[in-house]
Amino acid sequence: MKGDGMTRFKLTMAGAALGTVLCGLVSGLTAAPALADERTCRGTLRAVSVDGGVRVPAGATCVLRGTVVKGDVKVARGATLVARGVRVDGNVQAEGAKSVSVLAGSSIDGDVQVKQGGAATVTGSRVDGDIQLDANRRYLRVNGNRVDGNIQVVGNRGGAQIHRNRVKGDLQCKENRPRPTGSKNVVGGDKEDQCRRF
Repeated sequence: MKGDGMTRFKLTMAGAALGTVLCGLVSGLTAAPALADERTCRGTLRAVSVDGGVRVPAGATCVLRGTVVKGDVKVARGATLVARGVRVDGNVQAEGAKSVSVLAGSSIDGDVQVKQGGAATVTGSRVDGDIQLDANRRYLRVNGNRVDGNIQVVGNRGGAQIHRNRVKGDLQCKENRPRPTGSKNVVGGDKEDQCRRF
């Protein structure tokens, strides 16, 4: 009987110790900081590295100068982005933005997508994905870029210039009023619709 009581005591103590270890592990996991939160940008960010992406809130203006963004850049309704000499590991995405400019020496690993907004400028940059400009209301400029994907300019109403780009994919323009202007684009795929002579 004494032996059985001692065995039960040892098992109870071992179970309690195991429970303590498991609780410690679980609480350690839940207490870990969130990984790579988005950074809100109002004003200017210079040559710093930002984990988790950048968000430009509604109505704000964000200037990125030589910034490295390890994620996406998201531009909210009515906001303005000016990005010069930046490195973005993800996409530049804007819907309803006032203005989006991706300028000289910038490198975008994903897409540049500007939809249902105002003006957009992509010049002197490297884009590994697509440049997509859809249903915008002000003037668009896509000049002097190297694009591994496609350039797609669709349903815009403020005019567009597409000039001296090197595109591995297609150059596609349709349903824009007025018609885009452009020349001297080197395209690996097809030049289509309104851009077929560019």
